[in-house]
Amino acid sequence: MARIHSGGRRGGGRGGGGGGGGGRGRGGKGRGPSKWKMPASVARKQQAVTANVDQVTGERIPKSFVFSRGKLPSTLRHLQQDLRKLMLPYTALKLKEKKRNNLKDFVNVASPLGVTHFLILSNPKSLPHLRFAKSPQGPTYTCEIKEYALAADIANSQKRPRCPAEIFKNSPLVVLSGFNGLGEPYKSFVTFFRHLVPAIDTATVKLATCQRILLLQYDKETELIDFRHYSIKLQPIGVSRKIRKLMQNNQVPDLRDLKDVSDFVTKAGYGSESEPDDEAATVSLVSDVDKLNKASRKSAIRLQEIGPRMTMHLVKVESGLCSGDVLFPMSVGKEDVKKGQEEEEIEDAEDLMEQEDGPEDDSDEE
Repeated sequence: MARIHSGGRRGGGRGGGGGGGGGRGRGGKGRGPSKWKMPASVARKQQAVTANVDQVTGERIPKSFVFSRGKLPSTLRHLQQDLRKLMLPYTALKLKEKKRNNLKDFVNVASPLGVTHFLILSNPKSLPHLRFAKSPQGPTYTCEIKEYALAADIANSQKRPRCPAEIFKNSPLVVLSGFNGLGEPYKSFVTFFRHLVPAIDTATVKLATCQRILLLQYDKETELIDFRHYSIKLQPIGVSRKIRKLMQNNQVPDLRDLKDVSDFVTKAGYGSESEPDDEAATVSLVSDVDKLNKASRKSAIRLQEIGPRMTMHLVKVESGLCSGDVLFPMSVGKEDVKKGQEEEEIEDAEDLMEQEDGPEDDSDEE
């Protein structure tokens, strides 16, 4: 707000009201123009735009919603939460759903939030299905889940489960195996998963950000897709387990029962524990990852499954978002027509479950 000076004593004072003479007022000092500063609100908007742009492709960073249609049993609810955790950090981990919500509600919310992909779980006729859809216009890939295991089940089956929270700060690396030489619809299915996570530049990527792998492996004989989720662990070669723990924990070890510090390093049973079993799993790092894995030494790569785990079968491809022309399978014979009728019955069962669940309870669900 501009200051208003009266024409009384202040105006005829030291500087003639700050006019343009040789007075000593503020205007007489002849200060230059002040440096313009960007408003905080504008700076925040620019930072938000930059954070949502992929630095490699220049496009928007892909984001996802993982939700369900119809009523799910508790095990599939846990699978839905595991899938949300897998898609971190560019997904809504605590997305609130209501039973009365339909697909159009999620599309309307997704657009202003920059959400580009949907993962939709359903359980028609007790047959779990997972749909991978591109928002807002499709296509949609429907997979029947033949088998699945939760992340908790995989952790319970391991002697030393490893799943630190830090590995979910960056998106997983998508690895597609067994899809070479296949035509449609698997060709577009591969393209969908390539754009499901942000792209990386192998020349500038920081190795410390690559801590997870999402593996999809296609079996041409059974036509099944194995869906696996691993954590990446680097282990320096030639460093004993005791030294690794000492460097990672930054704690003084218990040396009371040892005569010398050298006994801590050369104690029997620890010298060969750090050596990898497979020489093919050793790599030379191009940059430092942490205090142990340096660019000057070799490290062994170890993958540990963290879940969830699924075995899927691609049963349907639609040109739109859960609608539109059916691109796969192309129904020509009687068997194909019968299969198409069964799929229509499954979809009708989903809609019927949603209508039945709608008026009963409108409470929020996570």
